[in-house]
Amino acid sequence: MSRLGRVTDTGVGRALRARVRGWLRVLRDDLWTARADPLPPSTWLRWLPHGVVCLAAFGVTVGGTGDMNDNGHLGSTLAFLIAGGQGGAMVLGLWRPVPAWWLSLSAFAVGAVAVRGRLGFDPEYTWPWTAAGIIAEMFVLLLLALRVPTRAAIAALAATALLTYGLESLRDAERYDTTGVLSLSLFTVVVVVGTALRGRREARAQLVEQTTLTAEERTRRTLLEERSRIARELHDVVAHHMSVISIQAQVAPHLVENPPDELKENLAGIRQNALEALTELRRVLGVLRSEHAGPGQPSGPDGDAAGHAPQPTLDRLDALVENTRAAGREIITEINGERRPLPPGVELSAYRIVQEALSNVLRHAPGARATVRLTYQPDGLEVEIVNGRPTGPAPPSTGAGHGLLGMRERVAMLGGTMTAHPWHWDGFKVTAFLPDVPPADAPGTARSTEKTTDPRGGTP
Repeated sequence: MSRLGRVTDTGVGRALRARVRGWLRVLRDDLWTARADPLPPSTWLRWLPHGVVCLAAFGVTVGGTGDMNDNGHLGSTLAFLIAGGQGGAMVLGLWRPVPAWWLSLSAFAVGAVAVRGRLGFDPEYTWPWTAAGIIAEMFVLLLLALRVPTRAAIAALAATALLTYGLESLRDAERYDTTGVLSLSLFTVVVVVGTALRGRREARAQLVEQTTLTAEERTRRTLLEERSRIARELHDVVAHHMSVISIQAQVAPHLVENPPDELKENLAGIRQNALEALTELRRVLGVLRSEHAGPGQPSGPDGDAAGHAPQPTLDRLDALVENTRAAGREIITEINGERRPLPPGVELSAYRIVQEALSNVLRHAPGARATVRLTYQPDGLEVEIVNGRPTGPAPPSTGAGHGLLGMRERVAMLGGTMTAHPWHWDGFKVTAFLPDVPPADAPGTARSTEKTTDPRGGTP
């Protein structure tokens, strides 16, 4: 053989030996550990499986002791110890299935060896497995397969089969009624059933986990979509102010006779900065609108095809209420306090909150009467939408069910507060307070930035 062939054979043999050692190490870890998964909970009585196993263990202990004492011709003490070991293994399997399997297998081996010399007294005696031993081992293997990986259950079944056929080879077939084939067939069935039940339980747990993750991801995606929608709407408000600043900076030098050069330079700088800010705003808006609906489909917040209509304010509240009344609903509008202009962001958010609340009334409270109440306070605006009891069952909703989430995002953006909860007689109430000026610790303000920014330049 050439040197290359010897090197190749040596490398292949070394890899094969390493793989075999790895398999043996895994089997040793599986069959020499007391750790196991918990038992699957009973669907109607929690302790029913434990009671059944304990009752069966008592029957195995009593029946196995009498069988080995009367038919196996063993002493009462030895017969009780062997049968007690098999019954105890069943109970132990409820908490420690791997040690229980070792105990059951050891009791089986001791009993088979002890009875082996007395087989001539009763040629019809079942050996090496007694009836009680088969029942005990079936329970133990079932509990093992339910709580350990599949490879460990198969390894335990294989070890049981090897020990069974090893003991059967010690005596001639004519001297006893063999139970090897029957017992191993039953053991295989219970291992297959236990493995299948364990796999079904794991699949169900994975399905529940995946469903939870999907719901969380859907909520997160909806939250990001709401924030993107709010950003698209506020872009128009900010762009309007920046355009006004640019125009005022351009016109201001013409309003002053012989303006100084420093004033012209400063106003030109203001106008240039405003134009650059507008350019960046348009660029951001292009990114935000890159995922809008296709051509011909509504993409604006009010359903306009282009998505470029002016953002609504409270001046359009009457039109919104009239549209809702046209759908056959009774809507009452109340305005308390002295009505005054509010910042565009506040008016836009108030309009959207009323719009979403009335949409929820139409969708979830058929026939219900609604009240829209605006209260102008010295430091802000309070918006309240209350609907009464619906007159019939609500039809199935096709929406995402995250309208309240969008309301909360708008209120949080302005540093306000909001509550939404059921009202009297199956009604619902939404209340939001939008301050004129956001508090210093509201999201996006200087104090909020100071609180959430690490002095080293990162976030905590």
